[in-house]
Order: sequence, then C-alpha cells, then structure tokens
Amino acid sequence: MDNAAPSLPRAKRVAVLGSTGSVGTSTLSLLAGRRDRFEVVALAAGRNERELAEQCVRHGPRAACLVEGGPRPEALAPGTAWCTGPEGILEALEATRPDVVLNAITGAAGLPASEWALSRGTTLALANKESLVMAGPHLMRLARESGATILPVDSEHCAIHQCLAGVRRQDVRKIWLTGSGGPFRTRALDTFATITPEEALRHPTWSMGKRITVGSATMMNKAFEIVEAHWLFDLRPEQIDVVIHPQSIVHSMVELVDGSMLAQLGLPDMRVPILYCLAWPERLPFEFVPFDLTRWRNLEFLPVEPARYPALALGRAVLDRGGDSGAVLNAADEVLTTMFLEREIGFAEIVRGVRSVLEGRPPREVRGIADVTTADAEARISAREHCDLDTRPTGSEKAR
Repeated sequence: MDNAAPSLPRAKRVAVLGSTGSVGTSTLSLLAGRRDRFEVVALAAGRNERELAEQCVRHGPRAACLVEGGPRPEALAPGTAWCTGPEGILEALEATRPDVVLNAITGAAGLPASEWALSRGTTLALANKESLVMAGPHLMRLARESGATILPVDSEHCAIHQCLAGVRRQDVRKIWLTGSGGPFRTRALDTFATITPEEALRHPTWSMGKRITVGSATMMNKAFEIVEAHWLFDLRPEQIDVVIHPQSIVHSMVELVDGSMLAQLGLPDMRVPILYCLAWPERLPFEFVPFDLTRWRNLEFLPVEPARYPALALGRAVLDRGGDSGAVLNAADEVLTTMFLEREIGFAEIVRGVRSVLEGRPPREVRGIADVTTADAEARISAREHCDLDTRPTGSEKAR
C-alpha cells in the first residue's frame, strides 16, 4: 500500500515585465502571497533601478532587466542574471523560459516581448494593449501557429473573456466596452483648450500610469480597445460598441442574439483581472472588499458624445484602413501624449494630431515585425512635425 502524499502541481514560472509600474507592482503583491503556486523567474523595468533591485531581493528572480540600466546593482543575489537595454528583456525571457509572461510594459516597447511569448507557445497575460493595436494580424497568426494563449489583463477585455466562456461566437450579437468617461465627462467643451496635465491625470476611479490615464481622458484608450477586441475575440467592427459607465462597476458586457445580456461586475481593482489571468483556467481566492449590491443599486449607462470623445472614431478608422494603421495610431498618440504631459501642446491637440498623422499616411501591408517597426518610426516623425511648423518643408522646398 502506497502511503506517499500526492505531489503538488509545479508552481507556474512567471515573468513580470513592467514590474515597477502600477500593474507590475500589483502583480508582484499577488504573487508574493502565493509562492506555492507561482515562481517569479524574470523581472523587467524601464529605468527605476532602485525599485527593480528591491523587487529582485524580495522575489529572487533568475534574471532581471533594466532597459535604461547600467552596471549590476550590488544588492542583487548571485543567482540573478542582470540584463540591460531593450534586447535585455528578450535575453531574460530566453534565460528563464517562463510559463506565463505578464506584459505590462507601456507602449510600443512591449511588442517584442509579446511576439517572443506567442512565437514560443507561451501563455501571454497581456496588459500591453499596444501590442495588438500595432500588430494584431501578426500576433494572432503566431498564436494560432504555436498554440499560445492570450489572456487579456485589461479589465474590459478580461470581462469579455469571462462572459464569453462557453458561448459560441455565432451566438454573440455585440459586445459593449464600458468606459468611465474620464475626468472630463461633464466639463464644458469650450474649456478643453485650458485643460492641464494635472487635471487630465485625475482619473475618477482607476489608478494607472500617466499615458493610459491621459488616454482615458481623451478615450483614446477605448479606441485602442476597439481594435484589441476585434483581434482578441474575432469580432467584426460593427459588433463592438462603447458605452459610458461612470461608476466603473460593470467592466463590460456581451449581448447575445436571443436578447440575453451577460456582464462582469466588481469593484475597480486591477488585482482581480491580474489574478484571473495568472491562475487561469483556475480561480484562486482573493481577499477583497465584499461587493455591496445595495451601494450600487443606481448604475448609469450613457451614450458616447462624439464631440467630447473624437478619439473613438480613430479606432474604427484603423479597422477600416487595415494594414499598419494601428502602429501609426499608437506611435502618434504616444508622441503627442508625451508632448502634452510636457506642456508642449494642448489637450485637444492630441487627438487632432493623431488624426492628421493617420490620415496623412496610406496604410501598408504588415508581413512581419519589421513593417510594424517602420510604421512606428515614420509615424513618430510625422507626429513631431505636425506640432513643429518649423520642421515642415515649404512649398518651394517640396518642389526641390
């Protein structure tokens, strides 16, 4: 008779990219209390060397990367390899071969890691929405070929992922992405020219990084989510809609052909979708504030005002135009949002500038990552030129 205790499942090996940002730190707080289920094998950050070194001491990864880094910090344990530069992220992933890559890198910089995970059949917990916006056809093709799973960390797409469990795609009439409306949902439109970065960064319900917070104010983030939903869930553009929901309690909804509505609700806490993606297909217990239905008995759903949120139309324009339009959209928004935060342009100029760059460049076919990189670089130049008249050639210079 064998009295041996049953063996426990091997802990999932997790790489956390963008580990010093809001999603990254929330992820590490979840992993710290579940060391029997997860092992942190790789960390990557942009420039925050001190915090990354502290995370390495606490979590003991096998490899760490600081993109804008220098010599190896003295605090690191001998067992942690130290990588630097953009290529260092891929070096850390190759050295550790994680089971799950949680990609919370901000912007276009996160695309190579998404490509790495999907090309190797690794589960990708995706908080970097720019990856699918920039290179949706390429990444989804890689996922199909390798058998990789993409789990969306964004609260809206995570909600749709949960609502679609067990639902046939032919039974889906439409999905509804909810948005809070940001800090300017009721602000007079004729005052938008005076909006400051400080005002744009005061999100009413979520605590996020600067770029995504500004994107919530313009609703450019929702334009990105339209593109992302198209690729994630294989939906036609007309099957994706957006509704304003100020309370941020209903994270998104699925409308079925028989009139049924499926919704995922919860308090706005990014740890919930993060843990869902880390544990999938299981669900793990989480100490959370109990949901009080009586407190939220009055939930509002409002139509989107096109004049207040013109960025939404750009998401649909990307799907209509196809090709590398998503890479152009992301690059222009990244540049112009940074310029706004640095007080070089006004708030309304973000969306106007992005539209100008998008409409000024005919879409080109995406055959691989090189095409995306080219579109990204060219769009960044165009975005800067849009806001710097002195760099634009005159008519006579164009003729020469």
